[in-house]
This record gives sequence, C-alpha cells and structure tokens, in this order.
Amino acid sequence: MGRSPEGVRLGTGLQEHVRELTADASGTRDPGGLSLWRRTVAAWQAMRGVVTDVRAGTVTPPAHRRVRVTDPSHPPRAGVWTRPRTRAIVGGMDDHREAPADPAGSPESTHATSAEADEIRRFWGRLGLPGLVDVHTHFMPERVLHKVWGYFDALGTLTGGLEWPITYRQEEAERAGILREFGVRAFTAMLYPHKPGMARWLNGWAVDFAARTPDCLHTATLYPEPGVEAYVQEAVEAGARVFKAHVQVGAYDPADELLQPAWGLLAEAGIPVVIHCGSGPAPGKHTGPEPIARVLSRHPRLRLVFAHMGMPEYEEFLDLAERYTQVRLDTTMAFTDFSEKLAPFPPAALPRLADLGDRVLLGSDFPNIPYPYLHQLHALERLGLGEAWLRAVCHDNAAELFGL
Repeated sequence: MGRSPEGVRLGTGLQEHVRELTADASGTRDPGGLSLWRRTVAAWQAMRGVVTDVRAGTVTPPAHRRVRVTDPSHPPRAGVWTRPRTRAIVGGMDDHREAPADPAGSPESTHATSAEADEIRRFWGRLGLPGLVDVHTHFMPERVLHKVWGYFDALGTLTGGLEWPITYRQEEAERAGILREFGVRAFTAMLYPHKPGMARWLNGWAVDFAARTPDCLHTATLYPEPGVEAYVQEAVEAGARVFKAHVQVGAYDPADELLQPAWGLLAEAGIPVVIHCGSGPAPGKHTGPEPIARVLSRHPRLRLVFAHMGMPEYEEFLDLAERYTQVRLDTTMAFTDFSEKLAPFPPAALPRLADLGDRVLLGSDFPNIPYPYLHQLHALERLGLGEAWLRAVCHDNAAELFGL
C-alpha cells in the first residue's frame, strides 16, 4: 500500500490511475479542479472496467454488466440498463450465511430474514436496550422508490458507478414489518425531491404514511422554490418530527436564499433535518462542508444531522459538529466494508467520534443497502468505542432527540 500526496492510503495500481486521471494534456498533475474523492472514485471504477468522464460527470457501466431488466413487473425503459440481482452476506465480516435474494414472502426469504432478526435482537439485547432507533430509513411512494432502485441497478452517475445490489426489495408493508422484527422501535421515511413542485406532494404522501405507520417518525422534505416556507409550515403543523434534505440528488445550494425562511422556521421549532451534504458516493456541485457551513453560520441552532457521517469529508463535518452544539451525525453506511473500501474513516479521528458520542445517531439507509442490516451494527461494534457508546448511538441519543 502507498500514500497519495493528499494522505489517503491507496493501492499501488489505484495510485497510478489517480495520477493518470489528474494529469493535464502535458502530463502535469492537476491538483485542483477535481476533488480527491472524485479522482479516487474514477480510478477505482477504471480498474473495474467502468468508463468515467470525471470532468463531465458521466459513468458508463462495463459492457459485461449491461444486462436488460427482466422483471416482468417492472419492464425496462428504452436505453436503461441494469445488472441482475446479487446476493449479499449476512453480517459482513463474521457471518457467511447468504441474505435473502428470493422473491419477497418466499419461505427461503422469510427464513433468512428471521435468522438475521434473531441476531439483531441478540445484539441490542446484549447492550441492555429496548430496541433500536434508526433515523435514516427510506419509505416513499412505491413508484418513486422503484425508480430509485432502477437508478441504483443502472449504476447511475450519483452512485459513483458502484455496484449497489438492493438487499430488501420487499413491498412497503413487509419492509416495515422487517424493521419491527429487527426490533427497530422507531424509524423514518427519508423522502426527497429532485425537482421543483415535488416536495409538497411527497409531504402529503408522508402524512398518510405516518398515520398508518405509527412507529415511523413523521418525515417531511423541502426544496429551494417559491412557497417552500409555506409548505414547511404546513408540514410542521401536520406533525412532522424530522425533515430530509438531499443536496446531492436535488443539486441545489443549501444556502439558497429561498431556503433561509424555512431553515429559520425549523431552527425555531427544534425539528431535526437529516441532510445528505457530503460528497459521497459521488460529488455534486453543492456538496461538501462549505455550503452547509454557510447555512449554520446564519442558523446556528438548526438541528442538522449529517447523513453518512459526512462521507468522505468526515473530519470537516466533525469540525462543524464540534463547532455547533445542535449538529449531529448519522452512521448510515459509514464504517461498513462497502464504504471502507472506498472512503475509509480516518482512524486518527476515532477519539473525536468518541467525544461526540452523545450526538451520533444510528442510520442504516434501509432498504437501499448493498448488504444486510446486521452488518451496519457489526461495523459500529468493531470500532471498539465501548458498550456505552453503542447504547447511546443505537438507541438513547435518538430516543432523547425525539422524546421517545
């Protein structure tokens, strides 16, 4: 293993690809213009046959992975490619039983999920907890979620071109039932718009979902558009307990003036906002710590929860959490084998993570994860930060934040 000039440990072959992708026409290395993350992702993809134009932001899957969608219930659109479903390993590093890849509701799928549920219950039982609280799970209108899954299957640009087999493709009611079987006491419906005019409609759906799903924390969303303050106020009055913002997918500046009244309203109401603003798995125009730092400078009491620990800019987002006492971070996908291969958490930052133990919340990205739920818990446990830290992260911090 070697170390890149930016200090990130890379394999020798990967280092060579980074050098090639960050050189201009004369062969001189260009340290600016492309983030280290983007350069590294492009190099990682190139080694696996994914063609990436890092300056144009386009990704082409390798030819051997371009497989037509064959699920008759979701016929492919013209020009949309995906790969066949794959199996994941339950528990990652220390459990090699296969997770369910069978049709939802089949005996094989039910048995595998039940086996995982038993292990998850043993995990939180050993900690003396009444269950788990997961602040980062996705529920949204089914046709929207199926489009999200199709995007992952097609190795969409915002996935960084990474293979991303969805582990839990069951229908809505069964997915909620799986979380209950895992012992998740409360979860969220992280839904988000990618264009104007969509957020208010999603919030309307979320009201109905919360009414029929009492263990889901009523979730709402927002987008920089005229009328955003009004529909955020409507959502708050309807009982929203958490908001979701997705800077990467929405491709907007969180410091946009249109959003300022809404941020102020949410800060006054003390309602948390789970926000994806880090540059993983692929960077966007407004991702990274600087845009959201401008929001916090104007709204220092805003209860932001940085999704994915701010991956890959972990330390910069830890800086913000240390500066603003209402800022929190969620663990979604962080520390897992999947993420550690590409954006490893810096070991030197673990003491800072321990010190912020009262402001780190369990998040999973269920159902849109490329490994079983249990692996996220094992990934947290192997950090070695102790049982008190695990109890706080997996339950107590969120229970206090939401008054559970």
